[in-house]
Amino acid sequence: MLYQKKVMLLGSGELGKEVVIALQRLGQYVIAVDSYENAPAMLVAQAFEVINMLDGDALDKVVAKHKPDLIVPEIEAIRTERFYDYEKQGITVVPSAKAANFTMNRKAIRDLAAKELGLRTANYLYATTLEAFKDAVSKIGIPCVVKPLMSSSGKGQSVIKTETDVEKAWHYAMDGSRGDYKEAIIEEFVKFDSEITLLTVTQKNGTTLFCPPIGHRQERGDYQESWQPCAISDKDLKEAQQMAEKVTKALTGYGIWGIEFFLTQKGIYFSELSPRPHDTGMVTLANTQNYNEFELHARAILGLPIPNIELIKNGASAVVLASKEGAQPDFKGIEKVLENTNTDVKVFGKPTTRPYRRMAVVLCNDATTSDVTKTKEKAIALSKQIEVVHK
Repeated sequence: MLYQKKVMLLGSGELGKEVVIALQRLGQYVIAVDSYENAPAMLVAQAFEVINMLDGDALDKVVAKHKPDLIVPEIEAIRTERFYDYEKQGITVVPSAKAANFTMNRKAIRDLAAKELGLRTANYLYATTLEAFKDAVSKIGIPCVVKPLMSSSGKGQSVIKTETDVEKAWHYAMDGSRGDYKEAIIEEFVKFDSEITLLTVTQKNGTTLFCPPIGHRQERGDYQESWQPCAISDKDLKEAQQMAEKVTKALTGYGIWGIEFFLTQKGIYFSELSPRPHDTGMVTLANTQNYNEFELHARAILGLPIPNIELIKNGASAVVLASKEGAQPDFKGIEKVLENTNTDVKVFGKPTTRPYRRMAVVLCNDATTSDVTKTKEKAIALSKQIEVVHK
C-alpha cells in the first residue's frame, strides 16, 4: 500500500491551513476547497478548487475529478449527505460520514447526546417559525440561549435576556444560518463557572487520547482567547473524558474532536462538538504539547500511531480581529510583539476583512510556572498591540 494519500480538504480557513501544513510535513498531497479564491489553506496546498459546497452536483464533480483517498470537512456548510455515497465509493470521510452529518446539524448531535447517550445537557427546544420560537422561549424561560441549527464561528448566536430580545434573536439566528436549514435551537441558560474544550483523539489502531483541557472565553459566540491547561477538578475531568469517549464512539471514525463542556456547581454539562480541530485549540501552536492539535489530526486520519499526548508547558492564544470591511489587509505592530520572549504570531492570510473577523493569533508560552493566568494576560495584551490595516 502506498504511503502518500490524496486528501481533499472541504473548507480552507485558518484551521484548514494548519491541517494542510501538518499533512504536507507527513508527505501527503492536498486539494483545498472553499467558496472563494486565495483562502488560507489554498496558499499551502498542492491544488485548489473554488465551489459552492452546498451545491451537491458541484461537490460530486470535484470529488470525481480528483478521486481523493480521504475527504476532510473543515466547515459546516457542506452537502454532508453526499458523504455516505463517497464512503460507498471507497473514500474515507473524516472522521466518518455519520459523524460529519450529525455534527454539522445541532439538532442531530444534541438529540444523540441527550436522548440516546444520556449525557447531561441544557434543556432545549427547536423552532422553525417565529410563532413556534416564541412558544419555545416561554417554555424554556428567560434568560435563554439561541443558536441556528447550522452555523459557524458563533454566527447567529445570542442570549435572550428580556422579552424585547425575542424577535431580534429569532431574526439574528435566521440571518446567521448557513445552508438551507432555517431552524433554531433554544437552550436553557446554564450558569457555569467556566467552559472548556477537551480535544479528543480517536485512533484507528490505538486507544482514545485526551489533550490537557483548554479554557476559553467567547464574545458574540466566537472565541477570543484560550489557555492550556485550565483549572478543573480530577472528578470533573474524568466525567468529561467519559462523555467525550462515549459520544465519539457513537459517531465513529478517526481524528481529533473539539468537545465543549460547561463546568457548573452541578457538574459537567455537554455543550457542543466539532469533528475536527477546534479554534480554541490554536493554543497548542504555542508548543504546549508534544504534538499540536493539527499534527494529532493528521496522524489520526492517516492511521499513523500516536504513542501519547504530553503537556510540556502552559500557553495561551489571543485573536487579532479586523475592525471593518476591506481587502488586501496588512498589519502594524507585529515586529514589536515579536520582541517579547516565548511569543509567536500566526497570520492567517485571509484576503478580505470584515468587522470582528479573525485575521491572526498571538501565542505565548511559559515553562517556568504552572500558573497560566500571567501567560493569558500577556497574550491578550500583546494581541491588542497589533492593528489590521488596509493597503
